[in-house]
Amino acid sequence: MRWLVRFGYDGSALHGWARQPGLRTVEGEILRGLVRRGVVSSAPRARLEVASRTDRGVSAVGNALALSTERSGPILLRALNGISSEMFFTAAAPIPEEFRVRGAVRRVYRYFEPAESHDIDRWQVTARLFVGKVDVRSLGRGLPSHTAVWRTVEAVDVERQGPLFQIEIRAPSFVWGMVRKIVGALRSVEQGQLSTDELAAALAGKSRLTLPMAEPERLLLWEVEYALPWEHRWTGPNRHQLRWWRSMRESLSVRSALLGAFAQGVTTSDTRRQSGSEP
Repeated sequence: MRWLVRFGYDGSALHGWARQPGLRTVEGEILRGLVRRGVVSSAPRARLEVASRTDRGVSAVGNALALSTERSGPILLRALNGISSEMFFTAAAPIPEEFRVRGAVRRVYRYFEPAESHDIDRWQVTARLFVGKVDVRSLGRGLPSHTAVWRTVEAVDVERQGPLFQIEIRAPSFVWGMVRKIVGALRSVEQGQLSTDELAAALAGKSRLTLPMAEPERLLLWEVEYALPWEHRWTGPNRHQLRWWRSMRESLSVRSALLGAFAQGVTTSDTRRQSGSEP
């Protein structure tokens, strides 16, 4: 049986998707887990394919993979969710042999940017330049330098979510680094390092830019959408996943408190020095 599986993971401690000797990666962890839990007899038997090969530090909620196993849907999901506490396999559907996991209807990414000192109106106006059929030579790597490479971008929405900007980008497909370079372009325009005319010309295929790439740790693959419905859904999290989630939340709370105390201490010490109360 061939299965399509929806899955997510915290990428902060993982070195991207592809297996690498001596490093923890998403693909490596999954293949080892499939064999360890008896889902497949050997890694090659899984015939593992993925919709989006995320980079080091990038996380996902709704990536998708295809694999082969004799397990049924609910049993498969239960086994997959025992692979790693930082990975969540949330839905599955049977697929025919000819199904291609990379042939998704669309992919949705979200990038989170600290909102402080940013002009949301400027970001929203610049974001509209990316919508439509655009030349992505300035937004990728390893692309032809003299021939336009066209992709259709359905939407680039910038919204404020508390202390953060959420930049959501929807498109049928992306080239490598595209989302992070879009964010880099939004920053560059706001900072006056790039004009909207220069950016528009590049997206229209008239020129090519060298754009900075935003940090991977703030990027989240939100969804990979297909025309078929999900037949089985995971009812978790299990106790190991829940324990991991609570531990991570507690660590973040403690880290936030430590940084707050550190900032307060630095400010207090600086104030004392300026007032002459300390040598």
